[in-house]
Amino acid sequence: MQIHASEDKARTEQPVERRFGDAEPGLEDNTKVPSMSLPSLFWFFFYNFGIFAWGGPVAQIALIKERLRVFSVYQILPGPEAAELCMFFGCLSAGRIGGIIAGIAFILPGFILMLLASYLYSLAGFENVYFNASFKALQPIVAAMILKAVHRIADHSVINPKTKKVDVFLVIAALCTAVNSALRINIFISLGFYGIWYSLISLRLWIPAAVLWVLQYVGFALIVVFRGFPSPVALALGIARNPSLVNLFVLSLVAGSLSFGGAYTAIPFIQVEAVLKGGWLPQSVFIDCIAIGNILPAPLVIFATFVGFQGGLKDGGLGTAFAGAVIITLGMFFPCFVFTIAGHSLLGKLVRNKLLSTFFDGFCGSVIGVIAIIAVQILDASVEGEPTTLLEAGTSGLAAILYVLALAVLYKFTNKWTPLVLLVCGAIMGQFLFV
Repeated sequence: MQIHASEDKARTEQPVERRFGDAEPGLEDNTKVPSMSLPSLFWFFFYNFGIFAWGGPVAQIALIKERLRVFSVYQILPGPEAAELCMFFGCLSAGRIGGIIAGIAFILPGFILMLLASYLYSLAGFENVYFNASFKALQPIVAAMILKAVHRIADHSVINPKTKKVDVFLVIAALCTAVNSALRINIFISLGFYGIWYSLISLRLWIPAAVLWVLQYVGFALIVVFRGFPSPVALALGIARNPSLVNLFVLSLVAGSLSFGGAYTAIPFIQVEAVLKGGWLPQSVFIDCIAIGNILPAPLVIFATFVGFQGGLKDGGLGTAFAGAVIITLGMFFPCFVFTIAGHSLLGKLVRNKLLSTFFDGFCGSVIGVIAIIAVQILDASVEGEPTTLLEAGTSGLAAILYVLALAVLYKFTNKWTPLVLLVCGAIMGQFLFV
């Protein structure tokens, strides 16, 4: 691993080989990591990974992989994997305080930019025709970006770790989780279920696995018969019926704790609480915040900052809006700080356990289905469902064309700047297509 530093720092901060067994308990590794002072550590992660974290989660992880060795344990932790990797290497360099500093340095640029974007969004107004035109064009592009992310994440999530080939059972887990999401079965139930199911498959317990698979739909059928088809708010816990500061913190803390697979599993949870159950955030505004999150150099879960700002603005004015943005961000990132910095040793042992590792494999494979459904839902919202007028039909048609074009561009050009350029072009095209 090479880390570029100034010559004077290079003379004073020589890489030292640390084995975690000789350092803090729970931080075992044999990677050579430079020992840095806390200010140097902050600047390293702020400059190298925070400011230049463009292109979404996959590009951020790839950027870190170019500079540092990474560990697969973070694929199954709740929270943004890129942020967790930065925290882990901060721990390697300067202990647990270093992990906190590295995490803050990575998150801070995106947080500041999202806070500014949230404020500017509120100044422009929700009914500004030019502002809305740009975001109307961005919505189908965001749907295309998420669908492309399904493909990229599936490249490693449905691969059998032993054979290094596509595992048909992991593909089934992903497809069935997508079907279950469409049937409004709680996504976290599906994720846990297919973790257990894949563990049985790995142990070659074919009959118990088949029985378990059938029972999930028998159980669902019984629920439909006796209680009716699940409502769109079936996922909701009802913890954010209004956007008070306490509710915003609880919402983000729960979402951050359950965001296995990163922001993509946090999106439907916050959406159902804030948009569907609470009703204090319009669907179009929610999609706009995801679009902004894709533009900024930050983990995608930074979209929660926008949600907190808009919720606080509705609840108590501008001061409450800034407080809401800070509080919801703290709640969203707190679990991944705890899991990464305090619990890495335990998680490493869990992942090395053969039975639990197969559970995590099935879990990660099923996350693909969740992300795919999110992409479809955002696309459906961007094309306005079933148009009732000629104007709505034309608008939906243009949105569908933008979706197809965006998807084609994303597959043709794989540069890390492609998503950013695509979103900027989409915002400009919106002025000509939807004004």
